[in-house]
Amino acid sequence: MKDLTNPFWIKFKGALFLFLGLFAAIMLWLDAPTWKDAGLLVLIIWCFCRAYYFAFYVIEHYVDPGFKFSGLFSFLQYLWTKKR
Repeated sequence: MKDLTNPFWIKFKGALFLFLGLFAAIMLWLDAPTWKDAGLLVLIIWCFCRAYYFAFYVIEHYVDPGFKFSGLFSFLQYLWTKKR
């Protein structure tokens, strides 16, 4: 698959992710509109964002500078091969 290099489409893709994430979060919260559910949803989003940051930025810059990721599957492959 060809890399996305056009700045317009990169920004569009980011905006689309943001829109879809907000839409899904709102729909989920409207299904069970309690403060507890809203708080748990925020916590879930924050934790997954931190896990994504750890999987790529922290590993690449602090643990193994030679590792260059290309996605979640390459990160899982990195973890699997490092354990052996």
